[in-house]
Amino acid sequence: MIDRETVDRIYAAANIVDIVGEYVTLRRKGVNYVACCPFHNEKTPSFVVSPTKGVYKCFGCGKAGNAVTFVMDQESITYPEALKIVAKRYGIEVKEREMSEEEVRRNDDRESMFALNGWAADYFANYLHHEEEGMSVGMTYFRQKRGMTDATIQKFGLGFCPSKGDRMSQDALATGYQQEFLLSTGLSLQRENNGSLFDRFRDRVIFPIHNISGRVVAFGGRTLRTDKSVAKYQNSPESEIYSKKRELYGLYFAKKAIQQQEFAILVEGYTDVISMHQAGVENVVASSGTSLTTDQIRLLGRFTRNITVIYDGDSAGIRASLRGIDMILREGMNVRVVLLPEPEDPDSFARSHTAAELQAYIRDNEQDFLTFKANLLLQDAQGDPIKKATLISDMVQSIAQIPDPIQRSVYIKECARTMEIDEPVLISEVARKRMVTSGDHETDEFIRRQGVQVQKGGERPATEYVANVEAGSGIEALERELVKYLLKYGHCSFDYKEGRNMVACNVAQVIFDELGADHIEFRNPLYGKIMSAYREQWLEKGVGVEIPAYLFINHPDPDVCNRAVDILTSDDNYVASELWRRKEVHIESDAEMLAVGVPKAVTLYKSKVIEGWIKELQARLHDDLPDEEMAALIQRLTAYNRAKVTIANKLQRLIL
Repeated sequence: MIDRETVDRIYAAANIVDIVGEYVTLRRKGVNYVACCPFHNEKTPSFVVSPTKGVYKCFGCGKAGNAVTFVMDQESITYPEALKIVAKRYGIEVKEREMSEEEVRRNDDRESMFALNGWAADYFANYLHHEEEGMSVGMTYFRQKRGMTDATIQKFGLGFCPSKGDRMSQDALATGYQQEFLLSTGLSLQRENNGSLFDRFRDRVIFPIHNISGRVVAFGGRTLRTDKSVAKYQNSPESEIYSKKRELYGLYFAKKAIQQQEFAILVEGYTDVISMHQAGVENVVASSGTSLTTDQIRLLGRFTRNITVIYDGDSAGIRASLRGIDMILREGMNVRVVLLPEPEDPDSFARSHTAAELQAYIRDNEQDFLTFKANLLLQDAQGDPIKKATLISDMVQSIAQIPDPIQRSVYIKECARTMEIDEPVLISEVARKRMVTSGDHETDEFIRRQGVQVQKGGERPATEYVANVEAGSGIEALERELVKYLLKYGHCSFDYKEGRNMVACNVAQVIFDELGADHIEFRNPLYGKIMSAYREQWLEKGVGVEIPAYLFINHPDPDVCNRAVDILTSDDNYVASELWRRKEVHIESDAEMLAVGVPKAVTLYKSKVIEGWIKELQARLHDDLPDEEMAALIQRLTAYNRAKVTIANKLQRLIL
């Protein structure tokens, strides 16, 4: 594991705006930066990055953390691996202590696979540029057939795998790479009869696939043979470092342009992406010939909410891929469609037009998805009412995917006009479809309103209030509340009225003394870890000394980091406004808030814990216990019940 001194250096060097900005489009807002959250689907930005505090927080889903934990979540890697990535960015040498065997194995395996893929990418590129077969076959294809320049070939790391069945595998073994990783990355296959290796991509031009950080995670290989029995494309299998449903070809090269232009172009294949890049249109990515996935859409959603899908003139192919548009809509993205003239595809069209012509064509011919889909399907429904009904149902299916109710309403109006159908009918059908397919309770309410007049005004039912109080008063919620008081106000003091006297109290001391008196420990291990870390610092520094927040924000345990950031960035208090002041409404100070909140939270928590102990002991009364053990159990139960009454009386006074 990485020693604490090195971890501290990494955190000190890490610029959270730079690191998060590699994955998400950030916009400055005052002293902070905002974006749409990369962890959940949203249209209005609620994801905030604070450069001064070195933390991020989503006020929509609650996700929070620092620069390292952000990398950890985005790359789906371990905490030490994330630390190494950030350290490498800032040129920090990583010193490690001994890791567990499992940690060592997993880390070494992943790094070995990345290293092997990096070597293979260089090997294929070198073979393309310097070996006779690579130059005569592969380079001829790229240059003459695809019109690619040497700069483009080099930029995307294109290559060629030898036609000799096992040459790459043998060269890798001779270089020192292990057979285990040649097989796990999928670069090599193994013969069943004798166990020997042969190359998966033999006699194919190679397209390396990079992840969002630029590391090679997989390869695509295209055969140049005309033999129909040979698969046109061969791709790397799923592995520890590669999941095809989570990668978009070309995103590493396109992400900056996507951020700058605020939209992404989605095409189908490797050469479509490369040719468009070469033509000067760089905000383009591909699903690599596979069906578009939700993970791919969400990955793209980190950089933009606007997607333009380009189709060639093959109408059969378009109909088959309309499902992808529905998936994009479901993620709350804005979709436009461009149809190329027959027989063009993005590759050929980009090669025959300049960047200005290509951009102008996209701009002049892109259509809203609804208009595009309606025009496409209406061609088949001309004069046939049954087909038109099916078409309307198809349109309803797409509109029902849109999560935003305002956007849905706009599309419903447009669809009603285009399809010449009553708008209320469409509203009802979309609502029913959403209820059936997504369990949307909003639509449940819509349908209920069709026959029920909603009563306006009135007070909130008391039962709702009670339910809300109970929901927020569980043991875990109270543990979070106590941790919040420690992290935010542990060093602060407040005056507490005890009888007729006012007693000065310290927040941390009250919490530790009250819980310690009854030997109460937190049930949630994460809150318990934060409590222990705070207590250790508190005992060392003394009562009333502020414990630095960075000790928790940059804690070695990433779960502690994330939870501490979440708590420290939460705003649970009312913010005073000039309106309140003008109306002479009293604004509660921190000391006044603590004088009420801390004793109440501690007392409520102790009450909940003791209630739990009582239930456990009552359950044991039914057991067949020896007389002495039963007597001791009843004695403890009596003591807990007395304590419960005492706490209930105290709590009553606190509430009043």
